[in-house]
Amino acid sequence: MSKLRILYVASEINPFLQTSEVADFVRSLPQGMQERGMEIRILVPRFGIINERKNRLHEVVRLSGINISVGEEEKPLVIKVASIPNAKLQVYFIDNEDYFHRKSVFFDKEDKFYEDNDERAIFFCKGVIETVKKLGWAPDIVHCNDWITSLIPMYLKTTYKNDPIFQNAKCVFTVYDNGFNHKFDQSMIEKVKMIDIEDSMLANLKSADYEGLIKLGAEYSDAVIRAGEEVSESLNKLFATLEKEKKVDTIEKDDNLLDSYYNLYNELVD
Repeated sequence: MSKLRILYVASEINPFLQTSEVADFVRSLPQGMQERGMEIRILVPRFGIINERKNRLHEVVRLSGINISVGEEEKPLVIKVASIPNAKLQVYFIDNEDYFHRKSVFFDKEDKFYEDNDERAIFFCKGVIETVKKLGWAPDIVHCNDWITSLIPMYLKTTYKNDPIFQNAKCVFTVYDNGFNHKFDQSMIEKVKMIDIEDSMLANLKSADYEGLIKLGAEYSDAVIRAGEEVSESLNKLFATLEKEKKVDTIEKDDNLLDSYYNLYNELVD
């Protein structure tokens, strides 16, 4: 089997940040795939809670400086990088002062969901794609983790479908039990739009909520994975709906997790 290139995109990764199971998953899986001969890149948001000095983050000037449009506004993209201790893995961080310098992740000190989390997700997803383009590194698999990455599969199958960096990439979308009850403003749909994206393509996003984002991510992915059987009732119902339209697999956190993903990646590119 050829040496696959896998791009991991997620909300967090150990040891830089851990608020959910995503952080451990995205720490162990890329290393496991690298040890099996695959080439890896990892991109996450640079949330303000991440200590730059302690974790030795530094800016990658050649990758920074792009402006990312979110609705009618353009925000500067800053890329930082750090190495995972005791592993031959680098992590690229998507940063922007307006979106990511708060000392919390998705909820403020009063446990209130940030109103602009939709904009933060849009900026992050677009920033990931533009950063990988600047790297000039064409992934075989783009593995998206959690709701903040859910726009990437759609962007890759529409706006970027003919881009030489992404035209052959397959998308894997792993869903975790990290739901929220917030409903975004309807202007979210206009902000999400890019070239070659029609209103009809965003039908799943009309609900402007967590389930809408998950449905959209699943719709444009080549494989949808649920991270374990123990999920909320609402997520179980959502998976039941998704299974009518697409293959949805469960990959549990056990000894066979690495084998399961290794086989999945190779099946997708065959």
